[in-house]
Amino acid sequence: MLMPFFQGFGVGGGLIAAIGAQNAFVLTQSVRRNHAWAVALLCSLCDALLIGAGVVGMGAAVAANPFLGRVAAWGGAAFLFCYGLGALRSALRGGRLDAGGRGPTGLGPTLAATLAVTLLNPHVYLDTVVMLGSLSGQFPGPGRYAFGAGAACASLSWFLALGLGGRLLAPVFARPGAWRTLDALVCATMWTIGAALLRNTLA
Repeated sequence: MLMPFFQGFGVGGGLIAAIGAQNAFVLTQSVRRNHAWAVALLCSLCDALLIGAGVVGMGAAVAANPFLGRVAAWGGAAFLFCYGLGALRSALRGGRLDAGGRGPTGLGPTLAATLAVTLLNPHVYLDTVVMLGSLSGQFPGPGRYAFGAGAACASLSWFLALGLGGRLLAPVFARPGAWRTLDALVCATMWTIGAALLRNTLA
């Protein structure tokens, strides 16, 4: 049960940690002291619900069909290698946080903006429902749910770190080198887990 959990944590963390609009939004709200707790928890809740839907739907279908399992394993490995390559390119290119702009806004508008940034991005459904759901099907029985729990815990840990530690993290992520390091770690994580998927499929 621990291995699926940690693999889910690793894949989920890698998918979530890559620089993007949602991470920049959460970190910026924290820097501005703009309902950081609520923003971080709402992002985590959305991810947990989508991951759960993927594990119950896609994960169950993959687990019940050996052919789908092999397709998901090969497709998942290919996705992880491509995702890692994208992270490597991002690491070479570099990025930085721009926390400038207006001050705090009301809770309602802030949560509405959080939902928009989270749910209007089509990649969130590919990453959570499709990809994590399919990968969870590689594990038998309760292992599928342990994988999903690991991914959800990675999301919660990441967004709490961004939301609650934003004022400490903002000076760090204002430097391009910090994003390069993070993207390099994402690349290494994705390639390692992708290789493990291929090894398990060929075993």
